[in-house]
Amino acid sequence: MDLELLLDVMGCKTRRDILDFLRDEPRFVSQISRELEIGQKAIIEHLRAMEQAGLLSSKFQKIERGRPRKYYDISDDVEFQIFISQGTIRVKSPGHEFQELQILEERARMGEDVSSELEQLIQNYDKAKEHTEILLKQINERKRALKVRSLNLPVMFGEKESPDEKP
Repeated sequence: MDLELLLDVMGCKTRRDILDFLRDEPRFVSQISRELEIGQKAIIEHLRAMEQAGLLSSKFQKIERGRPRKYYDISDDVEFQIFISQGTIRVKSPGHEFQELQILEERARMGEDVSSELEQLIQNYDKAKEHTEILLKQINERKRALKVRSLNLPVMFGEKESPDEKP
C-alpha cells in the first residue's frame, strides 16, 4: 500500500466519514450519499480515490429490479502510525517493509515473470539483514560499555582490544 497516497486519502474528513459508515456493512453510492448528505458525483470521486489507495473494494450485486448495484466495502484491515517528535516525523505501517514483495507477488499472480526482481529483492533483504545485525551488535556493545562504566569497571572492547591498546 502506498503510504503517501494513504495519508493523502485519510486527510479528508469526508473520506473518514465514508469509512466510518462502511464499518458495519457494504453500501452502494446512493446510500452513502444520503447518509452523509453529499452529492453522488462527489461520493463517487471519494470512493474511487479510496479504492485506488487500497482502502476499499467494490463488487456488483444483482438486485430484484433494475441494474446490478456497485457495493463498496472496506478491503482489509489497515493500520498505520504517525510519530512526531522534535526533529522527527515518521510514518509506519506494519508490514510496509514488505510492500515491494507484495507488489511483485501481485504481478506474479497476473502471470508476469518477476523472478529476476525477486532474486534482486532477496539480495537486498540479505544486505539489509547483515547491516541490521552489525548495527544491533554495535548498539549492544555500547550498552554493555555504558553499564560497565557506570559500575566503574575497566571497559573491554571486542575480544582483543582494550582502551589502552593501540590497534
